[in-house]
Amino acid sequence: MAKQATRISLTAGRIKALECPPDKGQFLVWDTNTPALAVRVTKSGRKAFVFESRLDGKTLRITIGDVKTWAIGDARTEASRLKAIVDTGQDPREQKRQLQAEREAAKAKQEAEGVTVAEAWQAYIAKRTPYWGEHHKHDHERLARAPGTSKAGKPTNAGPLHFFMAKRLVDVTPTMVESWADIEGQDRPTAARLSLRLLRAFFAWCARQDEYKDLIATNPATNKEAREKLGTAKAKKDAIERQQLPAFFAAVQGLSNPTVSAYIQAMLLTGARPGELLALKWGDINTRWQSLTIRDKDESKGGEDGTRVIPLTPYVHHLLAGLPRRTEWVFSSDTLSQPIAPPHKRLADVARVAGLNITFHGLRRSYGSLSEWLETMPVGVVAQIQGHKPSATREKHYIIRPLDLLRLHAERFEAWILEQAGIQHDTTQQPGALRVVKSNT
Repeated sequence: MAKQATRISLTAGRIKALECPPDKGQFLVWDTNTPALAVRVTKSGRKAFVFESRLDGKTLRITIGDVKTWAIGDARTEASRLKAIVDTGQDPREQKRQLQAEREAAKAKQEAEGVTVAEAWQAYIAKRTPYWGEHHKHDHERLARAPGTSKAGKPTNAGPLHFFMAKRLVDVTPTMVESWADIEGQDRPTAARLSLRLLRAFFAWCARQDEYKDLIATNPATNKEAREKLGTAKAKKDAIERQQLPAFFAAVQGLSNPTVSAYIQAMLLTGARPGELLALKWGDINTRWQSLTIRDKDESKGGEDGTRVIPLTPYVHHLLAGLPRRTEWVFSSDTLSQPIAPPHKRLADVARVAGLNITFHGLRRSYGSLSEWLETMPVGVVAQIQGHKPSATREKHYIIRPLDLLRLHAERFEAWILEQAGIQHDTTQQPGALRVVKSNT
């Protein structure tokens, strides 16, 4: 065995022969060729290259690595590199920590830049759902959905926003959004306009999140060119006129599904939004105070704490009382434990039979339009029942209408509608107990 010494010219053979003295826990053997390099031998037999120098008057020792993985030449090169750093007054350990931090930051940035719109979109929906209504949440899911098949097995198109889902968040640019709008504006501008609004709100949210904000230099959906390509929504004017009421009610009452029939009639007679009425539960009906609690969009639209209370008028009460109580929902499906889906096809059937052009929002529009025939019905009453935001300071801050006052006007309006439709309804009868009798006139 080679004689052990404090400083020798280290070679692979000499390093292999080194042993720690029995009376020591470890032993250092220095290299004569590279003075700052040593081999540390422990009592257990482990051997490692170490670097030692002085920095700011203190001893600085750094383990380079195990002698089994480091060749003597590589260890000398590394020791020389570390010595050059110390000679400049820097601590190699701190430099290593900085480099590690930079590598981790670069890795985190790379991972963040790999986040797709779909991943952030799902996080957005999960975070914002408590503040949304079901209809608004459904819009986010519907407009971003992938192509697939319907329950009937028919193929369904992808939603307008599906185009962005596979894209990296960092790659979505105003130019990309503009090109998308150019294509979508040709086939489905209405859905695309809503999609652009949702996309703009989504990117605004991302810009406020720590994990996404560095990926968004500017909101790509705040795009004047894209809005121009999608055009401006034209004001809808479909509404039922007074002389069309008999044909409308005759067609609705001719539907074979009583739940759908009641829903469409109640749409006209309450002026509610389609989703608001579908969300109606039996617990929202107060027969003592003759009221309905409607889940409103938000407080700014006329509601308070997400709801507004409107009168339960006699004929609407009659319609609702005649429905089966299958679930908690008033307009319940006979096959699923949920409300019926918006019956667009049945309304189209009604419109065709009655010779009308009417949509569900047109029914809501009809409530406001027909109310103009009753000169005694204040505009503010109609707005409050329908859940519109007060249009003037006086309405907002100085007019308080109790439910009884709303009921006075709502019942008069309902009676007028039924009269124009040629429907006789005995308000003294038990709600839902008897069928409505139509007059022959």
